[in-house]
Amino acid sequence: MNIGIIGAGVAGMSAAWDFAKQGHKVTIFEAEKRVGGLASGFKDDNWDWTLEKFYHHWFQTDHDLLKLIDEMGVSGKVMFPRPKTSYWIDGKMYRSEISPSALFLPLPFFSKMRFGAAGAFIKLTPDWKAMEKVTANEWLLKYMGEDGYGKFFRPLLIGKFGEEYDKVNMAWMWARVKARSLRLGTFEGGFQAFMDTLAEQLTAKGVTIRLETPTQGISTQDGKPALVVNGETLVFDRVLATTSPGLLLKLAPELRDTDFGRNIASLHSIGAICVVIAINQQLMADGTYWLNLPAKSADKRANPFPFLALVEHTNWMDKAHYGGDHILYCGDYAPVDHEYFKLSDEEIVERFIKVLPTINPAFNKDWIRKTWVFRAPYAQPVPYVNHSQHVPPLVTPIPGVYWASMSHVYPWDRGTNYAVEIGRRVAGLMLEQN
Repeated sequence: MNIGIIGAGVAGMSAAWDFAKQGHKVTIFEAEKRVGGLASGFKDDNWDWTLEKFYHHWFQTDHDLLKLIDEMGVSGKVMFPRPKTSYWIDGKMYRSEISPSALFLPLPFFSKMRFGAAGAFIKLTPDWKAMEKVTANEWLLKYMGEDGYGKFFRPLLIGKFGEEYDKVNMAWMWARVKARSLRLGTFEGGFQAFMDTLAEQLTAKGVTIRLETPTQGISTQDGKPALVVNGETLVFDRVLATTSPGLLLKLAPELRDTDFGRNIASLHSIGAICVVIAINQQLMADGTYWLNLPAKSADKRANPFPFLALVEHTNWMDKAHYGGDHILYCGDYAPVDHEYFKLSDEEIVERFIKVLPTINPAFNKDWIRKTWVFRAPYAQPVPYVNHSQHVPPLVTPIPGVYWASMSHVYPWDRGTNYAVEIGRRVAGLMLEQN
């Protein structure tokens, strides 16, 4: 078969891997300069490793990803250090894994036990289907109690989902806890190095990857799927789109008046914002890699911190890979109509860095060598109660056109492991229906 793929992210390239193994002709069209999608990275002049635009790590439970890496023959380049994760509560950092460290959380004894028991129950529950029938807000309040939920999980839900925090179903939280491991993984050289290695191996297998080549439309010609690229119509036997729901509807407007199109138009998602800061000193001297920051209100201006997570990457990876720079991420999620998608880079950097002295009073702007701002409008699907009823099919109404995206991996959260899984699953489906 002759197969066209829109998007050289993890899902698209994972599908291409299986197509190429079967000897099919594959062309991937990517709008950006580099492969990788949301997991792509960048490299400053004095760095040996690339750095992800949006913080990424793998879990030891990421079996689909690790299987692909094994097939590629590069398992030796994967590493799983154990970093320190903390909560910021009442002006202090507290180690936060649902583990024996939960005993040291600032809660009454009975509330600690309840917090730990609820977390263990979630971790040990094998199936999520009953949990999607109730919101995370309702379930956690009932079983974890106001002390544990109010101090830890409610602020995280508010910080991530804003006004919709109490509508997200419990299956989403189950998946977050279920998949988590204490050790977090990456690839030697950064995620971009992994993506580049995958792209090189695909190219060696005969796959064509056309970078800086956005697709302008999806259509049909003589009963076959076609892509409009650079004004030219290219006909294929099968097409796989790995885009956001909105972009799919833009590329194939004929879908809008179908049940399929109306369903995906109704799917809700939020975007991601990351300010990356290179500084000359360590900010979190206790070694914390990931600091969860509390949110009391959906109005970000009303919260102690204007972002959800402070990640000191070089408390996990050696700063020597980054020319001695200490690397910080200030990360947040917001709807695409939020001001964070409208402010200039300078304005958002200024707003974020002004709270860093709260974490370390010694911090000042002289520590900063350089900053970068990255924004992605489609970064996190929002799953409501009984969301499984709205997960779209992989097969679109357009003959020969398939679609795989973050919207398909429910109840699992977005991430490279599930991008590999959905990419290979849709590839299998496309090959079966040949």
